[in-house]
Order: sequence, then C-alpha cells, then structure tokens
Amino acid sequence: MSSLFAPFSQRSVTLRNRVAMSPMCMYSCEGMDGVATAWHPAHYGSRAAGGCSLVMLEATAVTPGGVISPQDLGIWSDDHIPGLRAIAESIQYAGAAAAIQIAHAGRKSGTYRPWSPVRGYVPDWPHPRLAPAAIPFREDTPVPQAMTATERNAMITAWQQAARRAHEAGFDVLELHSAHGYLLHQFLSPLSHPEPEGGDRFAFHRELVRAVREEWPAEKPLWMRLSVTDWVEGGWTPDDSARLVQELAPLGLDLVDCSSGGTVMNANIPVGPGYQVHLARDLRAATGIATGAVGSITEPAQAEAIVAEGSTDIVFLGRQLLREPYWALRAAKVLGAEVPWPSQYAWSVGNPG
Repeated sequence: MSSLFAPFSQRSVTLRNRVAMSPMCMYSCEGMDGVATAWHPAHYGSRAAGGCSLVMLEATAVTPGGVISPQDLGIWSDDHIPGLRAIAESIQYAGAAAAIQIAHAGRKSGTYRPWSPVRGYVPDWPHPRLAPAAIPFREDTPVPQAMTATERNAMITAWQQAARRAHEAGFDVLELHSAHGYLLHQFLSPLSHPEPEGGDRFAFHRELVRAVREEWPAEKPLWMRLSVTDWVEGGWTPDDSARLVQELAPLGLDLVDCSSGGTVMNANIPVGPGYQVHLARDLRAATGIATGAVGSITEPAQAEAIVAEGSTDIVFLGRQLLREPYWALRAAKVLGAEVPWPSQYAWSVGNPG
C-alpha cells in the first residue's frame, strides 16, 4: 500500500491522503480590501478536485496593515467571512479538508505584487509597518515601528479574532504563519529581535497560541508554518525550533509545517530537490510532533519515499500544483494506489486512476 495515499487523522479531521497544497499568495483581491474574488474558489477548489487531501489558503492577513501586498486576502473583518466560506465550501465539496493560513507580514508588509510593473515597497503606505524591533529587512527597505505593549496586546487579539472568523467560515484546519521573515518569525529570530522582552524569545508565541486556542475549537487541528532555521550564523536554529515546539505542543499545537529562511537576504540556502525534508524529519524526531515537509518536492516516488521513511506526516506541494493541479491523481496512478476521480470526471473517462 502506498504510504503517500494512506489516511492521516488529527483530532476530528481525517485526511484521505498525505498530499497537501501549500499556502501560496495569489494577490487577487482586486478591491484591495481583503475580500475574496471569483478567482479564489475556482483556484483552490480545483486542487481539491485534483486529489489533494488538504488545501491551504494563502497568507490571510489578520489586520489591514499586515498584508504582504494590497491584493492579499484578509480576515480582519467579519465582512470577509462570506467570501472565505465560499472558498472553504469549494474545497470541501471536492472531498478535501479546507485549511487557512493566517498571517501578518510585519516589517515586510505593503509590497507590490510580483507582476506589478513597479517592484519593492509601496510608498506612502497608510499603515505602520510593525515589528518587534525597529530593524529593517535590508538597508534600503523601510525601518519598521517597534511595537508598544499596547500594540502587542492588540496584535494578539487580532490573531485571536481571525481564528474565530476562520472557524465561522467553516475551515477544518488553522495554520499560524511563523516563517519567511514575517511578523511571528521576526519575534523569534535574533537577527530581527535581538533583545526580547525579559529575555524570553518564546513569550509572544506562547501567548498567541493560548489566545488562538480560546477561539479555535478543541476538535480542530492547529498547525504552524515555521522557518526551522535562518541558514545564517547567529540566527534562528533547528535546536531553537525544537525548544519552541516543546513549549507550544502542550498548549494545543498539533503540526509544524517546516520551511526555512526569509529573515535576511544573505542566507546561504542549499536549494535542491527536497532540500528542507531533513528539517521536518529532525524536528519530528526531536519533539514527537507531527510535521509537514515542503520545498522542491515534485515527483510521486520522491513524495512516497519521504512519507514511507518516516521523515514527515504530510507532504506539501507548492509550485508543482500550479504547474499540475491534478498532480495527486497522477501520483496515485504512478504509485498504484486506488484513488477515485471525481464522479463528474470519472463517468466519462473511466476513472483513469
């Protein structure tokens, strides 16, 4: 039996296999108000129809000033719930679990979307770029505003209320974005937060997970995308990640989606096939928490081996699912797994899987 196509259960959620769609920004809220458009349910629902067991929405901002780009999805208002619910329902209709990643970009907020004719940071950004310390991402990027105690408390509340809205919108899994140099990662890395309050680098994350769990139901899994390492001397390390997870798991964290980097520009990242899998494997071994592996995983046999050898519980695919939305159905055929196609297709093409 294929390990990649074995079910996976956490709390009240059972996934039909181990293939998940990684969160990827679509920059498609044309009203620049965080409200979903027709693009979103079509895009996400197609990957569920394509055989993924879980489809994760892109970084969805918890405050207006927390967007990566002005066209990002938002979850800072109850007005966002209907559009988000439509996306969740499109995913669930096709048999997958609907997940949402909530986020705040911190000092990296307010940038132009990638295909804009103008690149970089939006000038005259109407929101303060908040961060744990007034340290810019690069010398030529805006200096963020160090958060006050009042702003810190308001930020915790914003994430908590975003969790409430995610539940009301019907999502099955919630992920907290603590990677790629965005706000939560900024709190962790010595490169962006050299002097944490009271010397406790994990304090914000503990408070955040507790607050989120007050609104996110106990029967639903809570995940975190984590940059397990900064890949830079003096930065955040895999050992730091293990210590953090050991503190957060008892508070209700269920899985770590293991990525890396993003705090500084000069990181020496050894990019290649499956280059981050060892981070998921080692964190899983050190802490016992379930993990997800992501990064240049493209071939069915590669994904199968990663799960079969015990390196991870979930395989996240990103760009590969942009190239090939029905990758999971092809992978099942390659691996000899019996996976039904959607009835709307199978009746006509004879369920090629």
